[in-house]
Amino acid sequence: MLLVLVIASIAAVFIFFPNIFSAEHPKESSAESRSRPPLPVNGVIAKRSTLDNSLRITGSLLPNESVVLKSEVAGVVADILFEEGQKVKKGQLLIQLNDEQIKAEIAKFQFAKKLNEDIEYRQKQLLAKEAISKEEYETSLTILNTTIADIKVLQVQLQKHKIRAPFDGIIGLRSVSIGRYLNPSDDIATVYSINPIKLDFSVPGKYANEVNPGDKVLFKTDASEIEFSGSIYAIEPQIDPQTRSLRIRAKSTNPKNQLLPGQFAEIKLTLETFEEAIMVPTEAVIPELSGKKLFVMENGLVQNRPVQTGIRTADQVQITSGINLGDTVLTTGILQLRAGMKADITLTTE
Repeated sequence: MLLVLVIASIAAVFIFFPNIFSAEHPKESSAESRSRPPLPVNGVIAKRSTLDNSLRITGSLLPNESVVLKSEVAGVVADILFEEGQKVKKGQLLIQLNDEQIKAEIAKFQFAKKLNEDIEYRQKQLLAKEAISKEEYETSLTILNTTIADIKVLQVQLQKHKIRAPFDGIIGLRSVSIGRYLNPSDDIATVYSINPIKLDFSVPGKYANEVNPGDKVLFKTDASEIEFSGSIYAIEPQIDPQTRSLRIRAKSTNPKNQLLPGQFAEIKLTLETFEEAIMVPTEAVIPELSGKKLFVMENGLVQNRPVQTGIRTADQVQITSGINLGDTVLTTGILQLRAGMKADITLTTE
């Protein structure tokens, strides 16, 4: 037991008084430190810069308007009056169905209308002379009005044999030929309006309060390196419960038809712009258990500063507190730097 106590006492002396047997060592280290040359490092001056808080997301392009042309009535295709892929105007005649039967029926009712008009006129004259009853005159008038209504119905049916463009746009590939019997369920072709063109995408639901109609978006497609711009015009008033995302649509002008529906788009959506942000290189910020810090030069000596960070870009990070404009932030030699030491600094333009 005595031997154990002696060994424990000696060990305690070495632990709590490590320099007791080498009193001159600190002096030697201090002298060595004073004689050591300043550590060469690089640094930057903290300046104001404009910072965009942006989201990088993906989406797809949609036509502004699109419709699959179908016939309202059955009939044989008598004529096709468009070329595939050409521009069409609203109301332009595209497909003519055989309408000979409808025209013949209209002609028949036109003759009946003329006869009924004559009968109604004579009955009206007789009624004025009280030669017939009012009921007899009203019967002839009803027959005339019914004939006129039948003609209007047939004229409407006649118009349905003419298929026209519903809006200005570009017509796609057709699926019918002259002579084909067309049913109301058959597709004819699709008409697209692509100027402007729509951009469909979603953002995480946590950004719902930061996105508003009128916000600008920038995007590129997989077919071109040109950067296009647009603006948000509609926001879905509900978060998707499956994906927890918010669906958004924007519009972009497309006068040269460079953008096509169905294309994949890489989108940059700016949520907020900071006009006076302090940005420093990412490598200057040192993570610690208690937070983050960086080194600055102050009065010719290295000092560390606890900082708080904000938005991070590819090579820079925003400093929200801890340093001031004009401070010299050290960016190299981070692992060797200690507070109070001297450094030979070279300013860079990063």
